[in-house]
Amino acid sequence: MHAAAGNLKKVTLELGGKSPNVVFKDADLDVAIPGSASAIFFNHGQCCCAGSRLYVEKPIYDQVVEGVAAQAKKIRVGPGLDPKTQMGPLVSTEQLDRVCGYLEAGFAEGAKAVVGGHKAGDRGYFVEPTVLVDTNENMKVVKEEIFGPVVAAMPFSDPEEIIPRANDSTYGLAAAVWTKDINKAHTMAAQLRAGTVWINCYNIFDAALPFGGYKQSGWGREMGHEVLNNYTHIKAVCARIG
Repeated sequence: MHAAAGNLKKVTLELGGKSPNVVFKDADLDVAIPGSASAIFFNHGQCCCAGSRLYVEKPIYDQVVEGVAAQAKKIRVGPGLDPKTQMGPLVSTEQLDRVCGYLEAGFAEGAKAVVGGHKAGDRGYFVEPTVLVDTNENMKVVKEEIFGPVVAAMPFSDPEEIIPRANDSTYGLAAAVWTKDINKAHTMAAQLRAGTVWINCYNIFDAALPFGGYKQSGWGREMGHEVLNNYTHIKAVCARIG
């Protein structure tokens, strides 16, 4: 963006995210629990649209947290070339230090790990799949993008409160809603400030669907018809007739 400012070069930016993943008490938990685990642990959490803020309605909060933690415990962490590996390493020493630094900051601010919370093994760039609880919106692990296999779980009581909490982020790349009430789902989707909102699923992509973010998550869109707007100029032609 700085480079383009000097010559007005048109740019698109697909940046980071801190995506809210909202699970209501009427959700199908047989789908929502593994779906929420995949939302954060897919690609070792090194995914710009990872569902790293997990909001769960209070009556099912413990059940969902335990379920996602159980999914995390089953993930086999190891070298990417090992056929048995389900989660490989982070990309570099720098990223390993960054993720571990966020974990330390979270613990210092009062967060607790239901599962994980540490570097995995004494070699390589591996981090345990981690579920943090006792978190809130003032913590670094909730506000800032970690870009690793770390999810912060938080309960909510009133469906009316969840929109401002979910939107309380400098990012706006993606979000998800899990509920059997399709009216509730679309009402939520309309109010969530995110470029992609998934309903009862996560990380579903299609070449026809535009992908990109609001706020600090970037400018422009990838895929879909909207991607053409990044590479074309609109021309208005006005002619006097007669």
